[in-house]
Amino acid sequence: MSHKFLVGYDGSAASRRALDFAVDRAQHQGGSVIVAHVLEWSPYSFLTPQEIEERHVRRKEELKRAETALMNPVVEALSAKGIEVDTAIKYGHIADTICDIAKEKGANQVFIGRNGHGGIASRVFGSVAGSLVQTAPVPCTIVP
Repeated sequence: MSHKFLVGYDGSAASRRALDFAVDRAQHQGGSVIVAHVLEWSPYSFLTPQEIEERHVRRKEELKRAETALMNPVVEALSAKGIEVDTAIKYGHIADTICDIAKEKGANQVFIGRNGHGGIASRVFGSVAGSLVQTAPVPCTIVP
């Protein structure tokens, strides 16, 4: 069975560690890697028609920038190593959207980096890693 390893990736040092760890697993187990980037976006906002149009244009620009600046270099690097790689760029709540991508793509495991910022805000509101561990449809590994 071929394993699909989903990595939450935002270009940070923590997400690069998670990606490296998932790539290592994929190489050892003959699997593939799905690199997912989630742009946080709240659909709950009251906007004028002009603001809606501007927002739509900004979304397109952000998606294109994420693809060219963030994902394309990762795909090129992994492909050069012989790793089968797929990508997903979506808007939404990070943990929920990663769970949705895992289901859609048939991932066997999710990897996410821990950034180490565990102050009072993450205790009150929760961290992405903490939320993901509680809601992921497949095993989730938090990479320190």
